[in-house]
Amino acid sequence: MPSTREESILFGTMICFGMVLVMTVYNLLLNGLFGEIPVGEMFVEGIIGFVIALLLDLFIVGPVAKKVAFMLPYDKSKKIYVILAISFCMVVGMVLFMSLYGLATAYLENGLSSAIITDYLSIVVKNFIVAFPIQQLLIMGPVVRYVFINFVKGKKFMRVSS
Repeated sequence: MPSTREESILFGTMICFGMVLVMTVYNLLLNGLFGEIPVGEMFVEGIIGFVIALLLDLFIVGPVAKKVAFMLPYDKSKKIYVILAISFCMVVGMVLFMSLYGLATAYLENGLSSAIITDYLSIVVKNFIVAFPIQQLLIMGPVVRYVFINFVKGKKFMRVSS
């Protein structure tokens, strides 16, 4: 897939944007908040969530997930196995971190409850159920890979020379 640092950042940004968008809508629907929160507030929270997710993806989860994925015992000569291993590791890392972010924002709005660990584990399970199979394998992963391969890969990015 991405073969340069520039392509890697663009690919990560595309995946991250799509995942944050769909997972935000999913979580709003899941919690009965879709339509209850003003559009402006949803937009601002979506931007903040995207920035946090992108930073996590680029600097923490992405690098660790790739290292872990290549340490796993599977046939790395088959591209589909590499994609699945990296996707799985990325989703696990992002779900763990972004569920913590979701829990923190919920507590900031509603106050603390006594069941923080139970709440966190519940959020993780609900997010993972959607993030990996539906999002990464069936929707966002294939769509972004298609767009990236057909419209980005191999094309030179415009550079301004000084």
